[in-house]
Amino acid sequence: MRKSALAAVAAVPLLLAGALVAIAGYGTGSSDKPELSVSGAYMPRPAMDDMAAAYFTVKNDGDSTDQLTKVTTPLSRDVTLHTTDGSRMQHAEKLDVPAKGSLSLAHGGSHLMLGKLDHLPKVGEKIEFTLHFATSAPVRIQVPVEDASYRPKD
Repeated sequence: MRKSALAAVAAVPLLLAGALVAIAGYGTGSSDKPELSVSGAYMPRPAMDDMAAAYFTVKNDGDSTDQLTKVTTPLSRDVTLHTTDGSRMQHAEKLDVPAKGSLSLAHGGSHLMLGKLDHLPKVGEKIEFTLHFATSAPVRIQVPVEDASYRPKD
């Protein structure tokens, strides 16, 4: 009986250390990481057979900023991120997804450009994209091809 009492007393510091770790939020999946979701994705039907654009919104409900660093798709090996300032389009290495905020890729603003298309997508077709981030796991999305005049409703 005496050995079991000593073992119980020896275990108390370990239990207290475990409780302090849990209280501090270490290893508990706390929300100090980005929490990403994607919505509103679409691609206007390309007017040319060698170039297209795509748009979507990445929402971040987490407490930490992330960055969209790359996008891949079987439709094109040449996908680049762009920003628009006035009428000037500029290549971007990465786009910020702010904590408790969103990154909007929209007509007239930041967007994806696809060059050297594998084929000319048709309205109604869904194109798979994989979004790669600085810290979060990649996110796969299906992007519907819409009529060139399509604009999402807010």
